[in-house]
Amino acid sequence: MRLRPDLSVQGIDVLVRDKTCIPVVSFDGRHIPFGNASFDAVMFVDVLHHAEDAVGLLGEALRVSRHTVLIKDHTLEGFLAGPTLRFMDRTGNLRHGVSLRYEYWPRLRWLRVFESLKVRAIWKHHLGLYPWPAKWFFERTLHFIARLEVGSGERPV
Repeated sequence: MRLRPDLSVQGIDVLVRDKTCIPVVSFDGRHIPFGNASFDAVMFVDVLHHAEDAVGLLGEALRVSRHTVLIKDHTLEGFLAGPTLRFMDRTGNLRHGVSLRYEYWPRLRWLRVFESLKVRAIWKHHLGLYPWPAKWFFERTLHFIARLEVGSGERPV
């Protein structure tokens, strides 16, 4: 933030931690507590598979964003994808009290949701998150980034 004083960042979470690097306010996990078009961009990083209503939360993100919604999440694709994702989720989140719903979707379901929300998605799934040999276990096609263009009209995904 010192390098970009022209930017402001606001976090929301259902479990606000004592120490955060950005300001964070509590929310109910369903309704983003800001007005329409309040932000240039909204970002979910490994969040939507924890949400009670991921589609509704995506709709909320589209409501409060003027331009872009960025998503980094998981796809339920490939050999042992479910057990691998559950292991990663449990290992990373259980000690923090995060709700472990294990709601992972295949890529096709993500794309259908984006289409139902009438947004164009730019999708990338080879992210290079892990070094060798961990990438063979935890990377594969289990992770993706999607950029949704807000106000993109009726264009298909």
